[in-house]
Amino acid sequence: MATYQLKVNGKSHTVEVDPTTPILWVLRDHLQLLGTKFGCGITQCGSCTIHVDGTATRACQLPVSSIGNSEVTTIEGLSENGDHPVQKAWLEHDVYQCGYCQAGQIMTAAAFLKSNPNPSDEDIESTMAGNICRCGTYTRIKAAIKSAAQSELS
Repeated sequence: MATYQLKVNGKSHTVEVDPTTPILWVLRDHLQLLGTKFGCGITQCGSCTIHVDGTATRACQLPVSSIGNSEVTTIEGLSENGDHPVQKAWLEHDVYQCGYCQAGQIMTAAAFLKSNPNPSDEDIESTMAGNICRCGTYTRIKAAIKSAAQSELS
């Protein structure tokens, strides 16, 4: 066991965990931030996507010991009132079905739009290809990302 000072969603937290514990389980089990989901456990589905210093990162295999002084943002910290442009676009385009993958989808899209505010369809498809939606809402996800990009440009 080791003690870690983590910066999550703008707040400091102290946790005592095994250094190899994935940050996903620290977030869910120790900090009670349940929006980040466990999907595949091998970084392939994207359900566990968080931001580490603004970069979309899979949390299921990332050991807490590798976080250091990095700022971690979860879906709960993306915006205080759920009014991030990507979150608003998700609602506008009725993207959710079962909703399980959507936090990871939103976190991936938000980081993507920060680095590419005017993406092409190919850019969106390429970036989001690593996020699996078992309900198949890919067309609505792409439309929502395009809308969010337009609202960011407005």
